[in-house]
Amino acid sequence: MFRTALRNVLAHKARLLMTVLAVMLGVAFVSGTLVFTDTVGQAFQNKSAQSFENVSVAVRHQAGSPAPVNQQEDDDSGVKPKLTDALLKRIADLPGAESATGSVSGFTALADKQGKLVGQGWDTQGGNHYPGPDGRDLRYTFTEGKAPTADDEVAIDSRTAERTGYRVGDTVRLSVDGPVRQPEVSGVFDTDDGYVAAGGSLVLFDNQTARKLLGKTTEYDEITVKAAPGTSEARLKAAIEEILPAETQAVTGKVLADEQAEMITEQTSQMATLLLYFAAIALFVGIFIIANTFTMLISQRTRELALLRAIGATRRQVTRSVLLEAFLVGLAAAVLGFLLGIGIAVGLRSLVGATGATLPDGPLVIAPSTGLYALAIGVLVTMLSAWLPGRRAAKVPPVAAMNSVHATPTTRSLVVRNTIGSLITALGAALVFLGASTESDGKPYMAGGAGLMLVGVIVLTPLISRPVIAATAPLLDRFGVAGRLARKNALRNPRRTASTAAALMIGLTLITAMTVVATSVQGAINRMAVGLLKSDYSISMANYTGLSPEVREKLDELPEVAASSPWRDAYGEIDGSYSRITGVDPASIGELLNLDFESGSFAGLEDGRSAVLDHESAEEAGLKTGDTFSYTFQDGRSEKLSVAGVFTGNQMVWGILAPTKVIDPHLDSVSDAQVLVKMVDGPSAEAEETIVDALGKNPAIKVQDKNAISDEVGQMINLMLNMLYGLLAMAVLIAVLGVVNTLAMSVFERKHEIGMLRAIGLDRKKVKRMVRLESVVISLFGAALGVGLGIFLAWAAGTAIGASLETYSLAIPYERIGVFLGLAALVGVLAAVWPARRAAKLNMLESIKAE
Repeated sequence: MFRTALRNVLAHKARLLMTVLAVMLGVAFVSGTLVFTDTVGQAFQNKSAQSFENVSVAVRHQAGSPAPVNQQEDDDSGVKPKLTDALLKRIADLPGAESATGSVSGFTALADKQGKLVGQGWDTQGGNHYPGPDGRDLRYTFTEGKAPTADDEVAIDSRTAERTGYRVGDTVRLSVDGPVRQPEVSGVFDTDDGYVAAGGSLVLFDNQTARKLLGKTTEYDEITVKAAPGTSEARLKAAIEEILPAETQAVTGKVLADEQAEMITEQTSQMATLLLYFAAIALFVGIFIIANTFTMLISQRTRELALLRAIGATRRQVTRSVLLEAFLVGLAAAVLGFLLGIGIAVGLRSLVGATGATLPDGPLVIAPSTGLYALAIGVLVTMLSAWLPGRRAAKVPPVAAMNSVHATPTTRSLVVRNTIGSLITALGAALVFLGASTESDGKPYMAGGAGLMLVGVIVLTPLISRPVIAATAPLLDRFGVAGRLARKNALRNPRRTASTAAALMIGLTLITAMTVVATSVQGAINRMAVGLLKSDYSISMANYTGLSPEVREKLDELPEVAASSPWRDAYGEIDGSYSRITGVDPASIGELLNLDFESGSFAGLEDGRSAVLDHESAEEAGLKTGDTFSYTFQDGRSEKLSVAGVFTGNQMVWGILAPTKVIDPHLDSVSDAQVLVKMVDGPSAEAEETIVDALGKNPAIKVQDKNAISDEVGQMINLMLNMLYGLLAMAVLIAVLGVVNTLAMSVFERKHEIGMLRAIGLDRKKVKRMVRLESVVISLFGAALGVGLGIFLAWAAGTAIGASLETYSLAIPYERIGVFLGLAALVGVLAAVWPARRAAKLNMLESIKAE
């Protein structure tokens, strides 16, 4: 039986080619993802280990401890600073400590010579240069110039210098908290920081300037200590822990390196998980192709299998023979897929580099487990797909060797299949409706229901295919005999047609559902932005960090500005319940926001001791307009406020709005999340240019009107969609291979029939047309099912989204749906090119002789 299986594989190389390609692509996706993430993760881990070469112990705030506040040592508030200069000096004076360095960092936007932000897509950071007794900071090695020593000097990392062309003595434009600064480059340095090596930028200020600009006037983010020769990390750590204040901790340099490596691994694993999901979809689609191929091969070998049974082969031996064929095919596809996956990993690395991000250097990492996964997946998927056809092959009776016609599926088997499919679909639909109607989290019901519905529809596809394809008669009949034959050929074997169409249906179901949801969310955000904002512009930092109050002051000086208000966030509690409070200008906020008030209004804010609350916050705290409540800030102090109004909140405006003078005393440093601006003559290109000029053409500041806010969200949604389209293209490609495979083998089965048609006058052109139309019908059938099911699932998902996004409503992008259907028809035409040519070139006499 082994020799028989091997002979069958070698005898049907061409027919198994599409199966090999389908499995190979799926395995390549999996192995390429694993190799890429292993390579990037290892490179980052190596870089992170280098970054902590001069760090024996680091002192930092404990995870989960309150954020530090900038207060003097003699402050009587009860909240003391943590990582202070005094603590730094005590640590540096410990026996066994060679040096101690205080570190601060924060967002620092550096403009290149064209005025654009450097390091887009990665952290653009600023930090302090902390000189030791010898004047050096062990974290950095200067290759040009010197370290900054005054507030008008900075140093930049060598990679940024190389990308921007800045040299020592050049003047650069940068921003930390809004205003543009133009210091001189005093030096260029090397650093082993993994994020800088991966495309970020780092600007160094002298220690005092950095702490002032980055809002750490009496604090350090971290204190790093290098051990003296002969002192172990553990011993130094124990000595430091004896003098540490509460809510701080000491960790060794090795722990820091491991933590950073783990964080990077987690980030890359998230990307790997996403890619593997789509690889699973591609492999799932491949199952239909493999099952189709083996079903057709077995159907064509009915007499051969029956003869094996007649000469003594058992059912188990026949099944094992088919599975052995699948094993050999899967093994070949897995090996080829693994090799192709290595190429995909190299390509992904180059693709990431082409986007402007620079990954750390490092060798290609091919873990032994990746090869084992590739082999296991390829072989198991192929054998699993061939198992059911193998069982059918074992049931071929020996008497079937007497004739060339194999048994068609019995009515009983079709009834059982349709019954099971109907039950699964009904159960899936019920779970989807249950999830849509559940007020609490119904996502698990929806996800399970969507999966069951997809499986149920796949099972029911043969039943659905008959009426749907029959309905195409008026259109296909226009093509004459070729059209009528194409329709009848598509209906000849509903199971095969259904299996081929299902592969395309899966991809289009997911694509359609995501497109409809994304379009609906975009529309909801547009309606929210247009309906909520009366302001013409929103001014914010590019990385959404805080704006300096100077920004609003500069804008208010412009005669073109009619009104403005800061948007200043703080956090605290009402009666033990966590809540956000936002500081606004009570005199102008009513001109800038259009909130739906259930009671009260913004007018009540002008007394300076009132606030307006969103409905949920008011309901949770049991408050209504006119009530008084106590708000406790994170510094432990409280403010008594009265409720001036209750409004309906949403994703853009929620929580508590109060005058800025209420929250400013409780902030470590005063900064704005954004500034809302209304112009005298409304929004225009000239008005926007006026604002940009007034802010010094700062690349770190975004000036957005309502449309720009919506477009930014839309850009993110479209980027996500395009990524998903690209990933799902693998599944669609495999589905195309399935159509090609089905048509090619169908042409082989119908050699005798095609020869007879040619003999009675059907020319080659019409034979090609017949095959093409059959392919288009199958592709459009799968596409129609996918679009319909995708819209239904998008509606179900929309019910959950609508519960949290009040402006959400289902929006079907008919243009894109039309494009999907058009592409499906094109897929049908392209998939039929080779089978149609093959059918047209069949020798008429030889085909008539074929059995």
